[in-house]
Amino acid sequence: MPTEQVTLTEEMIGWRLDRALASLITRLSRERLKNLISSGCVSNSQGALVRDPAFKIKSLDCFTVDIPLPRPAHNEPQDIPLEIVFEDEHLLVVNKPAGMVVHPAAGNYDNTLVNALLYHCAGKLSGIGGVARPGIVHRIDKDTSGLLVVAKTDPAHAGLAAQFADHSINRRYRAIVDGHPSLQGHVDAPLARSSVNRQKMAIVSDGRGKRAVTHYRMITPLKNASLIECRLETGRTHQVRVHMSSIGHSLLGDPVYGRSKKAHHALLQSLAFQRQALHAAHLGFIHPISGKQVDFDAEMPEDMQLLFKMLMISNRN
Repeated sequence: MPTEQVTLTEEMIGWRLDRALASLITRLSRERLKNLISSGCVSNSQGALVRDPAFKIKSLDCFTVDIPLPRPAHNEPQDIPLEIVFEDEHLLVVNKPAGMVVHPAAGNYDNTLVNALLYHCAGKLSGIGGVARPGIVHRIDKDTSGLLVVAKTDPAHAGLAAQFADHSINRRYRAIVDGHPSLQGHVDAPLARSSVNRQKMAIVSDGRGKRAVTHYRMITPLKNASLIECRLETGRTHQVRVHMSSIGHSLLGDPVYGRSKKAHHALLQSLAFQRQALHAAHLGFIHPISGKQVDFDAEMPEDMQLLFKMLMISNRN
């Protein structure tokens, strides 16, 4: 089992243990370190396990972090077709279809993107994401289609994670929303789990949640709807869906944050369109190994293209 040994600095006195370790072991996320601490993988200089991520640093101690290697667990390789947009020995970019879960979790233990990647890459994925999420640097919702970058090696994962952390990744989504928003604008509103429904995210008051910023622009006005592009300055769970709903322009088909208007209900039913009309269309970043800028695009899938076409036709009538 690989280990990391770190020595705390004076400025870390009073910090939480997970925060201190995250600042010293930058290739691991703070969430990953929290899990390692809680799992008994972190010990102090006396060899005593420290299991509380919120443990306050009181002295310039040394800590050893055991990092378990990824293991199959529920993640069995499965021969599931993937649309690979780009691949080299360090990473790959995948165009995920709507309906595919990114990684195994309760209720979805197979047929996920991870299962497909384990087969395609013969298990050669970065271990930084832990047992359940080998290679996974970021996620998109099950019923959102589009581009994801996956790390094959730990150095690639660390480099990509750093870019996501400093918000330098260029992510642009295509969405079909209710009504006609302004030609361009932005929503700057923090997000956190809803206190009413833990399955949902909600805009919360300052001081709670995490800052979330979505920039949007009109692409095409449609019949009581619009095709827009959303550029994410941050990447929070359900960010586009919550932000657009908050300004009165929820995504068509969204079963959680939107309710089909009478004008769209019949059309969505006739097309059997039962997901949020959201597609991760563009992904741009600095290749973590070569240092070169790379950019990738993916056309909207057939279901969104058909919805767009029908709304365009209706707009002309």
